[in-house]
Amino acid sequence: MKVLLINNDGAGFADYIDVDSGTSVGDLFAQRIGAGKEANYLIRVNRLPVARDQMLQEGDRISITPTKIEGATS
Repeated sequence: MKVLLINNDGAGFADYIDVDSGTSVGDLFAQRIGAGKEANYLIRVNRLPVARDQMLQEGDRISITPTKIEGATS
């Protein structure tokens, strides 16, 4: 199935990608971000914050945005 992934990490990009049916938000995060901690990102599906076990649907719009920019002080 095809979904729109908006990755705001680093330079950022937006692109339609193909994912398998039954893919969860957590699965997609592991495939695309990998080493990052989920707690350091705001993940939204169709503009709403979601849990990691949310299953993706055809046409979903997923955005992954870091909550802290590297090098910034807290």
